[in-house]
Amino acid sequence: MSTLKTTRWWLVRHAPVENPKRLVYGQSDMPADLSDQKALEAVARQLPADAAWVTSHLSRTHATARGLQGFMSTDIPPKAENGFAEQHFGDWELQNWNDLPRGETTRFWTDFARQQPPNGESFADVVARVGPVFGRLSADWAGRDIVAVVHGGTVRAMLANALGLSLETALAFHIDTLGLTTLEYIDGVEEPGWRVTGVNQRF
Repeated sequence: MSTLKTTRWWLVRHAPVENPKRLVYGQSDMPADLSDQKALEAVARQLPADAAWVTSHLSRTHATARGLQGFMSTDIPPKAENGFAEQHFGDWELQNWNDLPRGETTRFWTDFARQQPPNGESFADVVARVGPVFGRLSADWAGRDIVAVVHGGTVRAMLANALGLSLETALAFHIDTLGLTTLEYIDGVEEPGWRVTGVNQRF
């Protein structure tokens, strides 16, 4: 007889980025603004104490994870996964949108899901990159709570992979900084699978 096993993902988008020049930053390592301690504490209160922790390799996710842990009874060093990074905008990184070649950006926005910036990634590339990491960690930490402090694009990519969503449907989700999205994988039942218990919750 199968034993019911639930794997829960708690997906938190990192804290706001310090970006007064409004640059395209994607995978550039911009610092997080952790000054809103009340917001961090409010999110931390929703998270399970005995969880595995993972971030991308970018400092804004690690700093946010540590900021959240400061309000919790846990001090587990988060596991950094390069595959959970935000979309790479290639030659556009650290440039202002207004300074980019209009022809390139027009072509990009006509099919944001599949078009790549010069030397960068499309959202389809992000979904393909995130999927294997998401699957591996779901297997490694099966039956556990997993807190992932990642990026807006990463959260959408995880939703796409879990639910088999089209690229356009996944991109329709709005993911705020410090927004919480929760997913569960139910195993040990006749039809195991994913379900969403909350998207972009704010506290």
